[in-house]
Amino acid sequence: MRILWLKSDLLLPLDKGGKLRTWHLMRHLARRHEITYLAFAEPGTPASDVDGMRAVAARVETIPRAEPAKGTLRFYADAALHLVDPLPYAVGKYRSRAFKERIEQLLAERPFDLIVCDFLFPAVNLPKRLPCPAVIFTHNVESEIWRRHAETKSGVLGRVLYGAQYRRMRRYEGRTLARFDGVLAVSDVDGDTLARLYPGAITQPVHVVQTGVDTEYFAPDRIPNQESQIPTPSLVFTGSMDWLPNEDAMLYFCRDILPVVRAEAPEATLTIVGRAPTPAVKRLADECAGVRVTGRVDDVRPYMRDAAVYIVPLRIGGGTRLKIFEAMAMGKAVVSTAIGAEGLPVVDGTHVVLADEPRDFARAILGVMRDPVRRAALEAAARALVVERYDWSTVAGALEHALQSIADCGLRTADCRLPIEERPAAAITNQPVIANQSAITNQSAITRSTTHNHAAIRNPQSALR
Repeated sequence: MRILWLKSDLLLPLDKGGKLRTWHLMRHLARRHEITYLAFAEPGTPASDVDGMRAVAARVETIPRAEPAKGTLRFYADAALHLVDPLPYAVGKYRSRAFKERIEQLLAERPFDLIVCDFLFPAVNLPKRLPCPAVIFTHNVESEIWRRHAETKSGVLGRVLYGAQYRRMRRYEGRTLARFDGVLAVSDVDGDTLARLYPGAITQPVHVVQTGVDTEYFAPDRIPNQESQIPTPSLVFTGSMDWLPNEDAMLYFCRDILPVVRAEAPEATLTIVGRAPTPAVKRLADECAGVRVTGRVDDVRPYMRDAAVYIVPLRIGGGTRLKIFEAMAMGKAVVSTAIGAEGLPVVDGTHVVLADEPRDFARAILGVMRDPVRRAALEAAARALVVERYDWSTVAGALEHALQSIADCGLRTADCRLPIEERPAAAITNQPVIANQSAITNQSAITRSTTHNHAAIRNPQSALR
């Protein structure tokens, strides 16, 4: 197939969960299909990042775009400009005439068999009429992230602002999903949520592409010769620290949970590892005893290795956290909130420990740190699960089948690729939304299409979502 792949950024460096997931899947697809990759690129992007994309795409196209750093005056000024925009800010900021025109040019230059819109955001630049089937790869249910933001804000102004963004995202998400011939989700939970929220918009099977991990790279015995740098008992969190759910998780943990842990274990420390920490995250190192903020690192594995417990205290989020599978592959005991582990096929008390209330989370950490037998059992079960069941090549093979089937069959008419308000009434239907691969050719088989994972490449710098 000839595939036009649209994304809001380049995949390199591999420092976010969404980038890593897409890289693994595209690497597999590129062996058998011709991919043209179009994305925004920051001014000053290293040529090596663009050239490196040719490992997963035959052709790489970029449109210049500057993203203001979160927490800066320019960031807040940019956000203020979008207060009256009917589009949610997270989408409107990617609106680009240059991006849209380049899509139109590429579609006019040569025939494509399929368009893949990676995340919701590039869809804002899609032409009204598309000449071929199109698929959207939803790494999250975006409206759910904004709903959870609004629910966790303590101030009235914050609840009002985030509530408005949630409602805009809910409207945009439903109208946008309705344009696509296929929808990909990263967990059964997300697939069910999409079906519940948008029953009139999603009129095709939702294919679930589960999370994977490179169990050879993320392995306790595969770290280059390095001496332990972090004393135990220590905690570690890894992630892109300019992603708001990660920032919220660390502020919440350091305010409400870490003091409880240190009251009983004064020697306990927390290391926050990941790219682009916001000013609020950086201040935690000065304001909270025992906290260290590293910023971007070349290799997260030594920090994982040296920690007694890997924590995921997320209160906001969607999709799935690749970071948990990486920690499990490293043989680490994981303590997470239910939202943090949402969508992952783990069993509480066997593969991870789940706790939601601050004191419960603190007690879970202390219990794991103080019981080496229990910790060892969690570590062994965690690694065994991901080694045995989650192979990236398997995931990519199932994804390839789904994409090929959608491209071959064309699940809907060309009218259904128009914005919903411009379609003939007959083009809007209500069909079952969850189906397995065979449902594309046999609509009587209505079951979930799930896949399992493993890894295909090495990733030396995955401080991930």
